[in-house]
Amino acid sequence: MTSVNIFNAEMEYDDDDPSGYKAAAANVGMLAGGKELAVKLFEVPSGQSLCPYHYEYVEEWLLVLDGTVVVRVPNGDTTLHKGDLMCFEAGPPGAHKVSNTEDQTARVLMFSSGREPAVAVYPDSDKIGVWTGNPDDKLMLKRADGQVDYWEGEG
Repeated sequence: MTSVNIFNAEMEYDDDDPSGYKAAAANVGMLAGGKELAVKLFEVPSGQSLCPYHYEYVEEWLLVLDGTVVVRVPNGDTTLHKGDLMCFEAGPPGAHKVSNTEDQTARVLMFSSGREPAVAVYPDSDKIGVWTGNPDDKLMLKRADGQVDYWEGEG
């Protein structure tokens, strides 16, 4: 058995992430040896968001470990603080976007089933993403126009 300390996990930023979405991640579930759940730690600096507004077809969970985040959901924005836990149900009612509007960097833990293939829908940019488990087969589609880049239409 393997363990990982979420407070000491090494965070990685992706240089390809555009401004507004510069968040760091650590796949702590994988580091702990997990295979059935996707458990990821995120560091969200001030003025940044975790990812575009989206929903998936699995239940997702968010736990705020440090700081404050604003979560956009279908019926408006909700502010969450350290210790707050939120569940996003599968499908359109579970749509969400996690943003940090405070001065302090926020740290959140997100978890869901780790099953692939996985599908995410991005209502603001009219895209659908498909993750097969093989990085060479990741697919991002614009509903009306065919395949597009992940960040197209996000602002």
